[in-house]
Amino acid sequence: MQGLRWDDAKVLLALLQTRSLSRAGARLRVNASTVSRRLDALEAAVGVHLFDRTPDGLLPTAVAEALGPHAEAMERAASGLALAAQGREQLAEGEVRLTVPPGVAQFLVAPALPRLFRRHPRLRVVLDATVAYADLTRREADLAVRTTRPTSGDLLVKKLGEVMGGVYGAPRYAAELGTLRRLDQARWITWGDDLAHLAPARLVAERVPAAQIVVRTSHMGAQFAAAAAGVGVLLSDPHTARSSGLVELPLAPALRRSLPPLTGGALWLVAHRALRDVPRIAAVWTFLEEAARQAGLVQETPDGGAPETAPEPRR
Repeated sequence: MQGLRWDDAKVLLALLQTRSLSRAGARLRVNASTVSRRLDALEAAVGVHLFDRTPDGLLPTAVAEALGPHAEAMERAASGLALAAQGREQLAEGEVRLTVPPGVAQFLVAPALPRLFRRHPRLRVVLDATVAYADLTRREADLAVRTTRPTSGDLLVKKLGEVMGGVYGAPRYAAELGTLRRLDQARWITWGDDLAHLAPARLVAERVPAAQIVVRTSHMGAQFAAAAAGVGVLLSDPHTARSSGLVELPLAPALRRSLPPLTGGALWLVAHRALRDVPRIAAVWTFLEEAARQAGLVQETPDGGAPETAPEPRR
């Protein structure tokens, strides 16, 4: 046990989390046979059997489960060491890994990037535009924009604002429709089945007859391209709609009163607490705040900005 290294702890954690040699190898960026050899070496170092190999994968023994929290503590310490070293940066330069939802990447972040690079020409951005949840505490990303507020982790969180919206379509189709008195007057574009849980998708499903829903797709760019071509209308925030050349359709007062608030939910800006003041992270944090403000998303507080807070503990 005296010779147990951080590399050994990484192998143990990867195996505990994935229960598979191949998946652990993918996480560690080595092949499965290398993970197997490192597991054999780790078991020899601790002097006990740690995992049973079964047709369904690896099953941890009681000893492996007991070692898990200590390996996690080593991971946190290693991460803290790396973060402290990065904190010595003086200029906003180098790579920043940013994870955001696809629509936010396409319509909010990417079009504003020239302004960031004019201000900080030595920055480089790795933009992960997926719905996957990157774990900032495990350094899978440096910054995130999320649609749900984190509930745990040593993170700082700032609410960028609520994504308010309306009914939008191509100018010619909007002029043809005029003032909407019923939602079924228009052809509709909405989310696919995998994102049917989103509030806008639920509203369309509940209020629009299926025969009037002409396009379902979870690709946001395809939605707006179809709307711009005059295929149908969709629910959108003003910034994204204007960026796509769409106009808002007026709703009759009775229809507007019958609808819930047309909102796509909140956007949250998230960073690891230890990285927040690193110059390259701070530069991108400020850039994202400005982009959200220009899009009309930021909710200002009396002191001039939305406060940064830590996640609330889980209950």
